[in-house]
Amino acid sequence: MTAFSDSWLERFQERVNGDPEMHVVGDWLTAALSLTCGDRRCILRFERGALVEVISSPRLDARCAFGFRASPDIWAKFLAPDPEPLYHDFFAMLMRVPGFVLEGDSLVAMQHARALHRAMNLMRTVG
Repeated sequence: MTAFSDSWLERFQERVNGDPEMHVVGDWLTAALSLTCGDRRCILRFERGALVEVISSPRLDARCAFGFRASPDIWAKFLAPDPEPLYHDFFAMLMRVPGFVLEGDSLVAMQHARALHRAMNLMRTVG
């Protein structure tokens, strides 16, 4: 699975920063979040909806408010061009897919739900 590789993360950053909808809905998103796929963990730092930094191999001193963790199989289902039911949306996955986990401060995550929803949907466009 190439998702969350360094080159994938670069393409994702370009998609997020070039997306007109993200410029509108992400204005209040200033937070760092982690994405974990199996043993691979990265941190994405957003400022006003722009993905300003990707830390592909974070150390202990790289802080984040919350994150999403899942197995490579679950991420593959989510990132599929036409995902099966329950894998079509990260909210559905949080409620119904036991292996998809929200870690950290869930309040911060939900305060930015609309921007997160858009960013997560942009993941599918990376390929």
